[in-house]
Amino acid sequence: MNTKLDYVAIGARIRAAREASGLTQAELGERTFFSTAHIGHIERGTRIASLDAIFRIAQALHTSVDSFLLDSSEDETAFFISLASSLRGKDAGQVKNFCNIVRILGENIEEL
Repeated sequence: MNTKLDYVAIGARIRAAREASGLTQAELGERTFFSTAHIGHIERGTRIASLDAIFRIAQALHTSVDSFLLDSSEDETAFFISLASSLRGKDAGQVKNFCNIVRILGENIEEL
C-alpha cells in the first residue's frame, strides 16, 4: 500500500475541476479565502495542501474531497462538473427537459 499522498496529482485534479467549473485561480481563491498564488502552488503540488484547504476547495467547486485524494473517482467527478457547467445559465425549462431525458435513458439503459 502506498502511504504517501501524491500532491502533484492532487493539484492536477484540483486544477481540472477548477477549469471544468470555468473558474480562474483568482476566482477560486476568492471563494476559498486563499491567495491566487497559494491556489497556484496547490495546483502545481509545490505546497502541501492542508485537509482544511482541500475541503474548502472541494466545497467551492461543488465536489467531494475524495475526488481530489482518490484517483478512482476523478473521471466521473470531472464529467459531472463539466456537465453542470454546460447547463449553467440555460433556460430552466430546457434544463428540466434535459434532466428528464437523462433520467429516462438511465432507467432504460439495458435496452440501449
